[in-house]
Amino acid sequence: MSTLSRYAPYIYALLRIVVGLLFAFHGSQKLLGFPGDQPPVELASLMGVAGIVELVGGVLVAFGLFTRAAAFLASGQMAVAYFKAHASQGALPLLNQGEAAVLFCFVFLYIFFQGSGPWSLDSLRHRNASAR
Repeated sequence: MSTLSRYAPYIYALLRIVVGLLFAFHGSQKLLGFPGDQPPVELASLMGVAGIVELVGGVLVAFGLFTRAAAFLASGQMAVAYFKAHASQGALPLLNQGEAAVLFCFVFLYIFFQGSGPWSLDSLRHRNASAR
């Protein structure tokens, strides 16, 4: 197991990057209509604000810049999204189509506590700050 454990920080970085990009795509779909063929939502609406958080927060998490703050905000947004849009349709996420919101919420909560990890702009910023 110790051989696999040494790769854990890099697998975590891949998780952070993939989750951030997937989240950003949700935001770009809301704000730009891409990917997909749905028209963009009104920017000055609840969905518009959600799209901004998803696009900007997802990119920040993927690049590992201000990771903890972006992940905290994204986790909170997904908790609100679950309870506002899904929970009223039933208790189980599988039955109320809330699985993605729950997964994003808890993965972002984990990222908030774990931090940016390797392959992140945060680690470069901290390395450059300590080298001064």
